[in-house]
Amino acid sequence: MSLLNLNPQTVKQLKRFRSIKRGYWSAVLLAILLALALVAELLVNNRALMVSYDGEWYFPTYARLLPGTTFGLDYDYETNYRELRNKFEAAGEGNWVWMPIVPYNAYENDLTSDRYPPYPPSFEAEHYLGTDSTGRDIVARLVYGFRIAMGFSVLLLIFNYVAGIIVGCAMGYFGGAFDLLFQRVIEIWSNIPFLYVIMIVASVVVPSFLTLVVVMALLGWTQLTWNMRTSTYKEKSREYVSAARALGAGNVRIVGSHILPNTIAVIVTFIPFSIASGVTALTALDYLGFGLPPPTPSWGELLSQGTNQLQAPWIVSSVVVAMVVVLLMVTYVGEAIREAFDPKQFTYYE
Repeated sequence: MSLLNLNPQTVKQLKRFRSIKRGYWSAVLLAILLALALVAELLVNNRALMVSYDGEWYFPTYARLLPGTTFGLDYDYETNYRELRNKFEAAGEGNWVWMPIVPYNAYENDLTSDRYPPYPPSFEAEHYLGTDSTGRDIVARLVYGFRIAMGFSVLLLIFNYVAGIIVGCAMGYFGGAFDLLFQRVIEIWSNIPFLYVIMIVASVVVPSFLTLVVVMALLGWTQLTWNMRTSTYKEKSREYVSAARALGAGNVRIVGSHILPNTIAVIVTFIPFSIASGVTALTALDYLGFGLPPPTPSWGELLSQGTNQLQAPWIVSSVVVAMVVVLLMVTYVGEAIREAFDPKQFTYYE
């Protein structure tokens, strides 16, 4: 949809957002990082992107497991493409291997016989930010940890927004006993200690990605509810709602087609801050040991290793810089959206 087909107010808001350079370029860079994270296997992986062997081409990255015997090696488990690359280069027979920029995955332990990990950054070994305490590549752990954290935050955002918008709109629109009942329910529910619940769950089952999302969604949906209740309550008193009701529109149509679009500023404004909250929450849980089980790539787990391995400063410095950069970008985007969608800047009402 082009800008010409958008509501004039929306066009003004988008132009205002683009004029806030810090937020706009943060959004562009963040979108690029998210796109790269979705295809991280093409950039960070121990599987080759392409192999040319005896006149045939192979694409192992997204293909089935290719045993070493496929390329004339003497083992039938998955090919070590870094060793295969070195073998082809030494043989000089025209075969070649095209590896990703970082030729390691997030779970691989790259150990040497002469010393113990963690290993410092090395361009020769292609560990550009070094390894952690078990020999796993820091760049790979950061990249895949970023993808997991953002996926976790987006999924949590969807659950929280669906519940918060539905309950908040219902409270503001119907009011009365329904509103009072849910006010008391939310007040009680929001006082449940989040960390204690996670600790109890972690003591019963090994927390999985979906388990953490469900638990955090059950406890986090109340945050948006109050804002949606207030916005809906305010919009319900507008004349257009009375006109729609007089024309015979039902409650669902009034809320969904009239009230909800006029509260979009509240919904959009909180999205970046909710994502930042999800990233920091997952990182904190992983740091404390109540998050995703090892060896899942995690910024919190890397941060925990870094604080316990201060003799290897590349671990903690890498994850801290990554977190600061990502959270700053998300915050800048949130500030720009909040300013661009501020109803005091653009409104139809005097």
